[in-house]
Amino acid sequence: MPDGPRPNGPRYEDDFYAWTQYQAEVVRSMPSSDNRFDRENVAEEIEALGRNELHDVYGFVRLILTHLLLLALGPVDRSRLGWMKEIAGARADLEDKISPTIWLLTQSELPELYDNAREIAGLKLRGLGEPAAADNLPTLSIYSLDDISRDDWYPEPPGGAT
Repeated sequence: MPDGPRPNGPRYEDDFYAWTQYQAEVVRSMPSSDNRFDRENVAEEIEALGRNELHDVYGFVRLILTHLLLLALGPVDRSRLGWMKEIAGARADLEDKISPTIWLLTQSELPELYDNAREIAGLKLRGLGEPAAADNLPTLSIYSLDDISRDDWYPEPPGGAT
């Protein structure tokens, strides 16, 4: 069996990221007898569309994690509602962009995304005059990708106050 693209690749509608990566592979495997077609750059542009989707998802996950940490450890004041709105908006955007392949890639990157979110949350907490809360942010994520994408779920505020 020859190396190269599978005859039936991922469907655009089912997994945009996987589709872009597969289509780039198909373009690269096309016969190169006609040099008018710039295969390599077209393939790179197609791959870049998928990478943009992936990086958008990483940004939404980072934003959600940051605000989940602020909700869990930040002050119980009117900022809380704003953080919940940020999470709700990012979850909606995440739902629009997530695909099976991006879910798996995000799962593997979750520790690094959490580290970024933890740093941002720490800076925000210090800016809110909460250095002790910033110092007590968990080193490892206490949130799974399921928690991050779950609609209408938010961590309890410090001390369980509402």
